[in-house]
Amino acid sequence: MPPRRRLTPDQRRAELLDIGARLFAELPYEQVQMDHVAARAGISRTLLYRHFPKKSALFAAIYQRAAEALQNQVQLATGLPLADQVVAGLDAHLEYFAANRNTVLAANRALAGDPVVQAIVFGDHAAMREVMLAAVDPSGPDHAVMSAVVTSWLMFVHTLCLEWLERGGLTRDQVRASCLGALTGSIAALRNSQHQA
Repeated sequence: MPPRRRLTPDQRRAELLDIGARLFAELPYEQVQMDHVAARAGISRTLLYRHFPKKSALFAAIYQRAAEALQNQVQLATGLPLADQVVAGLDAHLEYFAANRNTVLAANRALAGDPVVQAIVFGDHAAMREVMLAAVDPSGPDHAVMSAVVTSWLMFVHTLCLEWLERGGLTRDQVRASCLGALTGSIAALRNSQHQA
């Protein structure tokens, strides 16, 4: 066990999140033990449990931090082609998913029934939907229709990314192209139908 260092509670929490994030990225959720986290941090299990009373609580805090970091990377603005802006957001998410495959699969498989983790997953979807809707800038009655399309697209991206991570068969470039094509195609089809109405 490394020598114990005196840290403030916030510093200790941040260190535990960093250590936990590395372990959850390296190993499937079931193989990560709280003892391992404590050992890497050079602290007792008792101190670890003061910060995080159970493994799922540690995981939820790690996943919340990652979701917030990804949301901060996705800055869409009006006036630019939506596809160009969405590519940057897709790339940030795909980069994280590729580097943290076990973490993403844990949030959506091993912890699919955990209400705290699922609130983070769907909270991230809701935040991305609002960012995208602001960039598309629909007004009036189109807003509800566009919101439904964007919400559905986010679920498509979610499902396709899990398929990519869990089963392979798709390259990262194919996932990116499919996600972008699904969005641009859906929006184009929606706008064509509105012009024809």
